[in-house]
Amino acid sequence: MAFSRDPLDELVVPDGTEAQERDLVTDGDILVGSRSTVEFGVRGRNVLAGEAAEFGGAIEADGDCRLDMWCDVVENVLVGQDAYIGERVHIGGRLKVAGDLDIGDDVEIEEGFEANGWIVIRNPMPTIVFLFVYLKHLLLIGEEDTAQRLIDELVDDEDGEPDAEPLVIPRNATVGDDAWRVSTPATIGDDCRLHGNVRAETVDVGADCNVFGSLRARGDVTVGEGTRIHGDVTTRDGDVVIEPDARILGDVSCDDLEIGPDAEIDGTIRADGEITMGTTERERE
Repeated sequence: MAFSRDPLDELVVPDGTEAQERDLVTDGDILVGSRSTVEFGVRGRNVLAGEAAEFGGAIEADGDCRLDMWCDVVENVLVGQDAYIGERVHIGGRLKVAGDLDIGDDVEIEEGFEANGWIVIRNPMPTIVFLFVYLKHLLLIGEEDTAQRLIDELVDDEDGEPDAEPLVIPRNATVGDDAWRVSTPATIGDDCRLHGNVRAETVDVGADCNVFGSLRARGDVTVGEGTRIHGDVTTRDGDVVIEPDARILGDVSCDDLEIGPDAEIDGTIRADGEITMGTTERERE
């Protein structure tokens, strides 16, 4: 991971993510930027939320959970390892922690809490600030290799193989059944099942997804092979690529349009530029 890259500059939905009836479920970590609203509950490995993030359901973390100051969780928070709860966090249900608990001042937990490990009452340093300060210190003293190893440990398995890609929700985003609204690019992996209209700078949807909503972007939109979009695909100033066997159950509006073999568009096509239609290769007789 490059140090110059902001990990919260893009909406990233990893492969296999599913929006269930009440929860957003993924196999990897969940990173939520400051002042974002997630109308679902979330279930993943480690859950980290920035300042003033809001969750409309429960949080279930198989690993650690870190909620920065002023976060609001409507239901329970269940943590498989350690939890770090910043000051003035509100939890509408119960907090249950299998490991240690660091908890800040003025935290409101409506149904109480329990932890099997140590309980320390203080103000945990915000996650992003802690990582930034520590990495900056390592770089200032010339420990570039140590800093890189720290990053590798955060994103890699013990055997060196990469973990599942994290679900990343950028700052000031809104994610819910009605819409996924971000001001950044959006990348959706393969085999995902999502509800809601996706609004982003650009949209890239992987293969074999089901999106029960429309896609709208300022820039380019790509719909992967075998994916179903149950709505319109619209760009303001970009192109649209619909890969083979994909299906759009609505209208398409764009500049240039590329349609792969066996792709289907049920609605109206409005293209200001060129329309390119791919064909399957025929065997020579």
